[in-house]
This record gives sequence, C-alpha cells and structure tokens, in this order.
Amino acid sequence: MPIRPITSLKLAGKRVLVRCDFNVPIHDGRIADPTRIEATLETIRYVLKEGGSAVMCSHLGRPKERTPEFSLKPVAERLSAELGIKVPLAPDCIGDVTGRMVSALKPGEALLLENLRFHAEEEANNRDFAHELARGKDVYVNDAFGAAHRAHASTAGVAQFFSERAAGFLMMREIEALSSVVNDPPRPAVAILGGAKVSDKIGVIRHLLPKLDRFLIGGAMAYTFLKARGTPVGRSRVEEDKLGLANELLEAAKKQGVDFVLPVDHVVAEALDKPETATVVSEIPAGMMGLDIGPRTADDFIARLAGAKTVVWNGPLGVFENEAFAKGTLKVGEALAGLSGVKSVIGGGDTAAAVAHQPWSRGFTHISTGGGATLEYLEGRELPGVKALDY
Repeated sequence: MPIRPITSLKLAGKRVLVRCDFNVPIHDGRIADPTRIEATLETIRYVLKEGGSAVMCSHLGRPKERTPEFSLKPVAERLSAELGIKVPLAPDCIGDVTGRMVSALKPGEALLLENLRFHAEEEANNRDFAHELARGKDVYVNDAFGAAHRAHASTAGVAQFFSERAAGFLMMREIEALSSVVNDPPRPAVAILGGAKVSDKIGVIRHLLPKLDRFLIGGAMAYTFLKARGTPVGRSRVEEDKLGLANELLEAAKKQGVDFVLPVDHVVAEALDKPETATVVSEIPAGMMGLDIGPRTADDFIARLAGAKTVVWNGPLGVFENEAFAKGTLKVGEALAGLSGVKSVIGGGDTAAAVAHQPWSRGFTHISTGGGATLEYLEGRELPGVKALDY
C-alpha cells in the first residue's frame, strides 16, 4: 500500500494538521473513557518532538446544532495534562480567528480545533470546507482509523490539498495488523465472530472464508445459524429473513473445508432484564432466550484455538454489558490472551469494549480502535480515509 508513515516526513518548522479520533464518551463535562485520546498521543508527541506544531482536529458525536455538550473542551484539557503543555481550544475548526491562532503557533506548540461536525459540510465532504480546513497548514497526518471508513472532508477531501501527507503511528498499526489477517495470514487461522446480527457479518464471512481455517460463532447471530440448521432456539433473537443466507454460508463453509463451529450450550433467561432467571441449557426451551454461550461451548472454543497462528475476533459472544451474560466472552478472551505464538487481532467497537479494560488484555497482539472501519476492512472494502493517503 503506497502510504507513507509519519516518520518519512520532515516536520521541523511545519504546521501539521493531525486528524485524530477524539470521539470519546463525555458525561457531565468529564471524559469517561480516554482510550482513543491515549491511542494517538504517540503521533502528537512525535510532531512536537520533531519541531512541528500540531493542529489537531476531530469530530465528537452527532450534533444537530452547536451546543456545549458536543464541545471538545474536555479533550483540550485532557491533552494539556497528557502532553504537559497548554493546548488551547480554537473557537471553531475554520474561520479567521482560528486561522490567526494557527498562524501564531510556534514549533513544539499545539492547538485543538473545535468539533468538525459543528459544520454540516464536514460529513458532506464539501470541497470548499476541506480547502478551508487545510488553509495555513503544511502537512496532513491522519491518525483517526476509527473514522477512516467515512468519506468526510477531514478524512478524505482535505488530503488533496497537501503534497505531503502521511499516516500516524496508530493508523499504521491498524493497517498492518488488519492486513496481516486479510492478506495471507499465518495458518492455522481462526475467526471468532459474535454480535447481534448475521447481516452485520455477511461481508466478513464471505471475504474471510477462503483465507481462514475455522470460524467460531457466538452472540445472537449464532441463533440464526442454529435455527437455519433446524435447532430449537426458543425466543432467542433470530433474523428470520436471513435463514436462507445462513444456510448458504454453512454450505459454503462445508464445501471449502472450513470448520464452522456453533454453540453446543447456552446461558438463557426469560428476558435480558431478568438475569435472576438465567440458567445453562443444551437445548433452549420455548419460553427462554439465549444471551451468552454456555461453559461447554466456551471450553470447546478455547480447545479449537489451540495451535492457531492467527486469530481475528469481531463481536462479543454474549450480552457482555450484563455481568450475568458476560462470562463466555471473558472466558474465551482470557484464554486467547494467554496463548503464545499467536497473532491475536481484536476488532474494535463492542469487542474492544468487552475486553480492553481487563488486566489480561495486554496479551493480545492488537486491539483495534475502529468499529465500523475494522468491520469494513475485514470485508475487503476500501476505506476512503486510507485511500486518500495514497501517492
């Protein structure tokens, strides 16, 4: 892939527009989870150390209008603390006042632009807005892998206005980790797939079937496959309109000699909000719904991970937000993190949320910061934010 890393650029004396992913949860003006901020600090520190000035930009949430709750002010305060320098927040991401603040930056200084999505032109990938965003900056660095699947002004449109553009450290790590799964992974190679819907994973399964040796299927999507196979699933969540497709995928796996493994037991309950009714069953009763893989399934999955050289995991194996239905995800996750000699790539979004803050998560090779971006990459789709960095 003809993309330059940030280390290939000379940054001294240059104003560097860094597209970051600071779309973090903020409650009552406080950042609840700073993971995404911490993930891009290496890139920002590199810009400053090399004598450049960092002009950081990001979106936050989906504001319908300019309101304080969607301001990046808490992010600017967190960056100031992390970097040990004052990081002012510009009043806007474009405009004359912001332009003067950019022009006044000295080497080693930083500035955070206000929420890009306060302008509808950002998501519309408006050329004039992208040009204004680029004004006064010398270099463009994209370190926002989590937004790379969006063809927005700050991820795609702005790159055309820079002769010097590159990927930040986080972006490079994401591309290298995911490409190692998609392009000729070391075998045996295994996918763990979960989440709510088969429809969300169709592209991933189809793209990875010829490349991997085994698929371990959990989460609510497993019940669509089980019902397609004629197994009773009680009141479990099923995509009725995807039963035919589930059968096709099962047949495709069989024809290609791919091991496609479904749960053999389940943690069920009367309803998600009735964890006190939870029990473990091999066959789901009519009035119950499956909400996690059972202990025998977790043990089976762990046994089938033994000896793997590559493992990619996208989607939790149960409703992990509820402690009663998180055991399967955590048991398999801890076992995978403890394996040696395996490249383990954990998809972003819910999968990362389920495992990232566990003490054993350091055992994974890579935890992606992307949700939709990771999914689309695993589907083999071109990401606009990555494509824009091409030379």
